[in-house]
Amino acid sequence: MIADGAEDEEKWLAAGIAGLQQNAFYMHRALDSNNLRDALKYSAQMLSELRTSKLSPHKYYELCESLDQRSGVIVFEIEIVRPFFVIDFWKSKRNCGIDIDCDLWFLYVGSDMRAFDELRKLEMFFKEEARRGCSVIDLYELVQHAGNILPRLYLLCTVGSVYIKSKEAPAKDVLKDLVEMCRGIQHPVRGLFLRSYLSQVSRDKLPDIGSEYEGDADTVVDAVEFVLQNFTEMNKLWVRMQHQVGVVVLVNQFILLADPELRVAIGLSGLQGPAREKEKREKERSELRDLVGKNLHVLSQIEGVDLEMYKDTVLPRVLEQVVNCKDEIAQFYLMDCIIQVFPDEYHLQTLDALLGACPQLQPSVDIKTVLSQLMERLSNYAASSSEVLPEFLQVEAFSKLSNAIGKVIEAQVEMPTVGVVTLYSSLLKFTLHVHPDRLDYADQVLGACVKKLSGKGKIEDNKATKQIVALLSAPLEKYNDIVTALKLSNYPRVMEYLDNETNKVMATVIIQSIMKNKTHVSTADKVEALFELIKGLIKDLDGTPDDELDEDDFNEEQNSVSRLIQMLCNDDPEEMFKIICTVRKHILTGGPKRLVFTVPPLVFSSLKGDKRLPSFFLSFFPTATATATATPTPPAGSAPLSLSLFYMYLVRQLQGQDENPFGDDTATTPKKIFQLLNQTIEALSSIPAPELALRLYLQCAEAANDCELEPVAYEFFTQAYILYEEEISDSKAQVTAIHLIIGTLQRMHVFGVENRDTLTHKATGYSAKLLKKPDQCRAVYACAHLFWVDDQETMKDGERVLICLKRALRIANAAQQMSNATRGSTGSVTLFVEILNKYLYFFEKGNPQITVASVQSLIELITTEMQSDSTTPDPATDACFASTLRYIQFQKQKGGVVGEKYEPIKA
Repeated sequence: MIADGAEDEEKWLAAGIAGLQQNAFYMHRALDSNNLRDALKYSAQMLSELRTSKLSPHKYYELCESLDQRSGVIVFEIEIVRPFFVIDFWKSKRNCGIDIDCDLWFLYVGSDMRAFDELRKLEMFFKEEARRGCSVIDLYELVQHAGNILPRLYLLCTVGSVYIKSKEAPAKDVLKDLVEMCRGIQHPVRGLFLRSYLSQVSRDKLPDIGSEYEGDADTVVDAVEFVLQNFTEMNKLWVRMQHQVGVVVLVNQFILLADPELRVAIGLSGLQGPAREKEKREKERSELRDLVGKNLHVLSQIEGVDLEMYKDTVLPRVLEQVVNCKDEIAQFYLMDCIIQVFPDEYHLQTLDALLGACPQLQPSVDIKTVLSQLMERLSNYAASSSEVLPEFLQVEAFSKLSNAIGKVIEAQVEMPTVGVVTLYSSLLKFTLHVHPDRLDYADQVLGACVKKLSGKGKIEDNKATKQIVALLSAPLEKYNDIVTALKLSNYPRVMEYLDNETNKVMATVIIQSIMKNKTHVSTADKVEALFELIKGLIKDLDGTPDDELDEDDFNEEQNSVSRLIQMLCNDDPEEMFKIICTVRKHILTGGPKRLVFTVPPLVFSSLKGDKRLPSFFLSFFPTATATATATPTPPAGSAPLSLSLFYMYLVRQLQGQDENPFGDDTATTPKKIFQLLNQTIEALSSIPAPELALRLYLQCAEAANDCELEPVAYEFFTQAYILYEEEISDSKAQVTAIHLIIGTLQRMHVFGVENRDTLTHKATGYSAKLLKKPDQCRAVYACAHLFWVDDQETMKDGERVLICLKRALRIANAAQQMSNATRGSTGSVTLFVEILNKYLYFFEKGNPQITVASVQSLIELITTEMQSDSTTPDPATDACFASTLRYIQFQKQKGGVVGEKYEPIKA
């Protein structure tokens, strides 16, 4: 049946187009022969085709458009119609952010305007008749004899246009007569088109200020009254479409579909018909909405409509119609039109009336969009010039908007959460643009939002949470300063309503804002507030299982926290200490998985590029004296405090002490500090992260070395060795660890002979026990540096250096033999070349145990091995050996004391 209805509609459309084209042809022929009577006859018959009730609005448009196709005039007076109704109006709405389907606009409105091109041609004929002496009054009376009311009124509007232009009667009288007589058409679609045509033909003939039709009897008040009356009647017709059953399909089909039994019989559900028809009617109404809205556009273009008239006459009449129609589609669209077509300054001065209508709208009206667009326009108006800002203060715009939003939310008790948050988000953006210096206003908006959200718990609606993120992001975008946002007491209260995932998103937004604007947070209180905001990234919130965390996302989150920590600083030592304590308190709640990300940046945040500690830290490490009461100054002749010292300081902070370390108790003594360090590293080693713990032990040992505290340094090395033996089992990790131990031990000057021998012996033993022979060789020859320190005469033992190097040679030789046994070749001589370079280093440094003969024999050994057929060729090793020989030749040519040493060597 539905398919049959569509086919029938196509047939009726085809029949109507045929009738239109036939009568239009005869009308044109009558016009060409100046036959007035026949012209009126055929034009009335042509317009009678528009009386049909069988077509949907879409097909009705096609019927109207056929008139234009028949006439061969594709565009009707484009210089007048299209700029006025399409370009200007469409541009004004597009610029204001309203989404308008351009194709629909041109199809529906444009085709409607072109549909009346035939009548415009008839109007031109009437003008010619008037110039030839025909009375316009007689024409006005003559067309009223048309048999049917619809053609009669179309012709009457056409002649009425000529009548006004002739000025034989006051314009207001003709306009009033026309707008009243159009009430004769009460069919919604036909009535809308008729009144749209009336608005079209009269728009340039209104008695506006400066218009040729203005006079003693014709004033701008008459023009406004005419447009308002036409608007009112058109809106009534438009609203009536929603309640007129059967407006778009056959009546008998509606009767069929309304019967439940028949509906089941043809395979339709009980709810499918009404819901589908309602949706279809709403769509058709939306397509016709601009026919109504253009009346408001005409009103906004009338020069005589000043602020006073708008406030006293225009706006009250329009709002009365909006509120009384009680139709959600009409109310939303018309409120939107009011906001978009009238000037911003008018809205500002009439906020009371405009906002007062909002709570009276239907609960289903999307009021959040209407108010958001109003506040956006007012915000842009405030940004256009600083001179208008006093107007906002004068009318108390913020207070009125805030109260209106509260009343709207109270009136619409079922307003979804997303609507509530969107309103307050728009209000906050308005506040930040208009009153950027009033943080109390911004905080008031956030507080009002919290009040409306109270009792709702965590917001789970995705759209609502996105709006909360937008709400919280607004202060960051406006001030580009998280410190300013932290002054808003209700800011963290709003964040409490975010679910865990969105909380992380918002925390990331905050950190990105800080990084983008390079904001430095410089007080412990602000750091505390900041870390409360980003706690979703710092620790696992309630209900967040670890197995749901994506590793890449987690790493990126923690990296962002790491970048944030770099932005926390203060030149005041005590305040900086408080900041670090605050950060430490928070990051320790994140669990072991996060510490590997958050601990290092906490260290470097205080270095600030020069690798020196805050000055107050010097007091922790007085120069070693017998009484331990010397003035707290760095060791005599020492360089600026090392990075290792600060690592020690960091671990000290991670201990988790609540008392003030700067008090009068013994906590500030070096001994107490290092005790806390030891305890902290023991906790860190249980993460497990043995490599990190070992590094921290070594850093603390080096810091104790700078403080001349031998027992403490020895204890830290002991703990590092224990950790190496018991926790680090991976061969690669062992290689890295042993080289760290050797490097740190080399820089230690605090140890006595006994302690140093013990530690170096252990290090050498660890080196010789590495899994792979090449790793053993490299670690052992590195140990040679433990016995020869350039700037310490007491630590130059050439004999033990030679022992290490010879031991390394034996290991390298064993590695070759193993390679020959397993692969059939001795492999590369890389290790021998590396050992040769160590020989040359100590030879050049003046180690008496490294002789010319030993260097020469090693060079010959390498040369022989490289020429052997069993040796695997290695271009990199060959290049390294050649470079070493060139270095020897260079030193010879250089001369001097070093040159004399190298002279006997044959290379």
